[in-house]
Amino acid sequence: MPTGSSKTEQHFAPVILAGGSGTRFWPRSRRKLAKQVLALDGERTMIQQTVERLSPLTEPTDIWVITNELLAELISEQLPEISKEHILSEPAARNTAPACALAAILLEKTAPETVLGIFPSDHVVKDQTRFAEVIRAGVELAAGGSRIVVIGVPPTRPETGYGYIELGASVDSASGVAVRRVKRFTEKPHRALAEEFLASGNYAWNGGIFLWSAKTLVEAIREHCSAMAPLLEEIAAAYGTPEFERVFAEVYPKCENISIDYAVLEPRSARGERGAEIYCLPGDFGWNDLGCWDALHEHASGCKPDEESKPNVVEGDDPLCISIDSCGNYVNAPGKVVALVGVMNLVVVQTKDALLITTRERSQDVGKVVAELKAAGRDDLI
Repeated sequence: MPTGSSKTEQHFAPVILAGGSGTRFWPRSRRKLAKQVLALDGERTMIQQTVERLSPLTEPTDIWVITNELLAELISEQLPEISKEHILSEPAARNTAPACALAAILLEKTAPETVLGIFPSDHVVKDQTRFAEVIRAGVELAAGGSRIVVIGVPPTRPETGYGYIELGASVDSASGVAVRRVKRFTEKPHRALAEEFLASGNYAWNGGIFLWSAKTLVEAIREHCSAMAPLLEEIAAAYGTPEFERVFAEVYPKCENISIDYAVLEPRSARGERGAEIYCLPGDFGWNDLGCWDALHEHASGCKPDEESKPNVVEGDDPLCISIDSCGNYVNAPGKVVALVGVMNLVVVQTKDALLITTRERSQDVGKVVAELKAAGRDDLI
């Protein structure tokens, strides 16, 4: 298919996962105002940007969003083009496998050959054209049988917070996009192993983007998650009826709390490189998951991870920052004058009721603050 085509030839249904709470972006991110509904990168929110980059590939009527009851109304307001019937609110957090599988079972009932794309709601992509090229190629590949397609992001540092994909043999390209088989998946390795992966040149970060037909995913769930499958089928059978909300609320919490990686990808990869039929396409489109304040600084500053001297990044309404012998800091304190004197690599974030001060190196640990506040009964701050 020519890369200039506006839509995919196959029926393509993106499923956007938007149920996370974004605790590592506290104090800006809260349960009712999580990362995916914030404008962390420009004027549009993260989930609005996600829908915008998918719009050249499909129609709004084919997009699904799976979120939680605290965010559903706001997401519906931010995405008026998405049908409210396609914005599902999980009655309980059960990780990504039940969410992905429910969407697949709903679609399998009427269009089993539909290619589902699983997309996080809170990532950024710099090269929209390349993104569309890669996803079109992935949809074409996933439509050709019981294939699973994953997107592997070229690693730039020995990151311990991401999953890794070990790449196998090269196979014929899809629409001019390079294709590799997948050997195995490794979740969040320790530092030494991450450094080994990076040095080998044969690993990619798992970008959390997956493509497969509805039929393929449902069959995989029935094979690897036999207890979960009938529960989701019961929910799907009630969809579109007056009983749906009740059935959803009663049955969904019984599903196992498990990620799609552990539920399907890892057991499928155990079949071996050729038998697994898992393929990896390059996520070489300027991907960043903006997983913490440090990642946001890196993205906003445009610096490479190995650059020694990095600029300060100051964001917020009408920001004013006086910097004296200071560099590499991230500041977001709307309405405040912030003076940095002789400090490096700090994160300073202020809201009307909270102030965060940490180092960029420790910004992955900000989620622990939320856990401490919850333990202290300060739900008003989370």
